[in-house]
Amino acid sequence: MSEEQIKKFFLTVQEERILYKYYESKLFKFCQNFQPPMPKNVIGCSVQYFKRFYLNNSVMDYHPKDIIVTCVYLASKVEEFNVSMSQFVANVKGDREKATEIILNHEHLLMKQLNFDLTIYNPHRAVEGFLIDIKTRYIELSEPERLRPAIEEFLDKVQLTDACFLYSPSQIALAAISWGAIKFKESTDGYLSDIICEAHPDKLGYLREAIKTMFVMIKNEALHVIDPVRSSLEKKLEKCRNQENNPSSSAYKRKLEELDEDDDTEPVKKYSKLLENEESRMMEDELNLGVQFLNHK
Repeated sequence: MSEEQIKKFFLTVQEERILYKYYESKLFKFCQNFQPPMPKNVIGCSVQYFKRFYLNNSVMDYHPKDIIVTCVYLASKVEEFNVSMSQFVANVKGDREKATEIILNHEHLLMKQLNFDLTIYNPHRAVEGFLIDIKTRYIELSEPERLRPAIEEFLDKVQLTDACFLYSPSQIALAAISWGAIKFKESTDGYLSDIICEAHPDKLGYLREAIKTMFVMIKNEALHVIDPVRSSLEKKLEKCRNQENNPSSSAYKRKLEELDEDDDTEPVKKYSKLLENEESRMMEDELNLGVQFLNHK
């Protein structure tokens, strides 16, 4: 294929990005509409799994709609959000039996791609700690509890940016509180300079810059326009996606059958090998006993 044909047939990096962002927002909405209501830490964990998976994989290899449900299901287990598989797939539109199969077939793949590093540190707990600290040591900020709706708004929006790759949960939490304070025409500058960075004043400039950068990231995220071009990209993806990873394709079903056959025969081979080794050992023992008996005589 020529370079021009490759561009027409396969998704470009920018086109992949558009589809990825669309399905990332779909994942977030799925979590928000989930029944029973899903805790914030599970939502944050799901989004980060999705982001980390596509750091090393292409949407042409693994369709995001298959990875979405797997990320949310795995996050529910890791964060101990107790829902059964039947409860979980009841939230999925379409064929629930197929959704169950997709989740079970992709779960180990997802864990492997995450390097089995499944613990996610969300900023929500850090927010609680900072609010307690503000109430105790920074009385200049009146009624910190009234900031909660704005803080939650920030945390929801920042999840759809790449801030989790660039900043620690505590830095994101401070940015959320600063965002909330600004909404009420208050300031956290004194808290940052006099309390947070009191022992390390040289860190204050970096922290302020990090908070500003996160604000800009959220504003830029709001500028993304996806829907007008998404439909044509979906059609392009269906043509160029890896059929070996498409649950609806014959190539995928054939691959699963081969894996099943390998799984079935491997234990038999191992058991046969063990039997052979055991028989050889017994024959060797008998021979040694015979030699010893003759020598004794």
